[in-house]
Amino acid sequence: MEQAILLEGIRKTFGEKVAVDDFDLVVPQGKLYGFIGPNGAGKTTTIRMIMSILFADRGRLSVLGRPSALEAKDRIGYLPEERGLYKKMKVAAFLEFIAQLKNAPRKGLRRRVMSWLDRVGLADVAKKKCEELSKGMQQKIQLLSSIIHEPELLILDEPFSGLDPVNMHLLRELVLEQHQRGATIVFSTHVMQQAEQLCENIVMINNGRKVLDAPLEEIRRRFDPRALILEPLEADADLAPVRNLSCVEEVKNTPQGARVGLVEGTDPSAAIAAIAAALPVARVEVHRPSLEEIFIEIVTGDRHASDVRAQNLRAALRDPSQGGVR
Repeated sequence: MEQAILLEGIRKTFGEKVAVDDFDLVVPQGKLYGFIGPNGAGKTTTIRMIMSILFADRGRLSVLGRPSALEAKDRIGYLPEERGLYKKMKVAAFLEFIAQLKNAPRKGLRRRVMSWLDRVGLADVAKKKCEELSKGMQQKIQLLSSIIHEPELLILDEPFSGLDPVNMHLLRELVLEQHQRGATIVFSTHVMQQAEQLCENIVMINNGRKVLDAPLEEIRRRFDPRALILEPLEADADLAPVRNLSCVEEVKNTPQGARVGLVEGTDPSAAIAAIAAALPVARVEVHRPSLEEIFIEIVTGDRHASDVRAQNLRAALRDPSQGGVR
């Protein structure tokens, strides 16, 4: 399979700050990759180097078989983290202008623009100036500007930032439609749940370094937490009978239910049977690790992510105001 993106030994510094260090990456054509990590991890810096907005201090890079994205710009769609439109232009005219810059066919262009506006519920703003739109509307228009020419490679930097749940769902649908069309898609996010809902492959980045690069299902298998989630039949039930089982290492209360950590080597199905025999249960099931849990385990070396550093990472993964080099 041909490569859409290739990075080899990429390094980027800003003064004494190392933003990206010894970064290798291969994104095959047609795949959907997610860059995940806290703000300040180096995701945006990496994307800007891929887009030739920034240039690496050292290393080799190719995009769609070219040594620079500038040589393949008409085949690429890009949604930057910093949103921006030509505020005085009318919405439909803006989208037509962007499509023409990308050498999209002129024939039927207005019809395609209106079809896309209708698709995102904005057909009625076609003649409004971009500056007259709400922030959420502007964000949808900028997304359309990145896909209006049907690019081979679509790069989205924090595409869900600031969107309400309804528009997040719409954006996910649009991204998946582009993927089904055959586009290679790379997007970055510090909200790992978004990556879980979309991605085939996950690239975890921390402190400018890639700490994991693998298909999502392989990551989940590799980081099996040996844990179950238990919901007793009675909410205030005494969990001592479960804690006393020889196959149980620990029991912790969580918002999702009691998390039952199993002794290494325990067969989960046998543990479920033992728990059901020890205590009346409404639900007991294998706990699937989230990407957030996996990331924290990798960078802290703490399987249960209970120390102060892990708590700080959780905050960084959820709070977009955390600073640093992006």
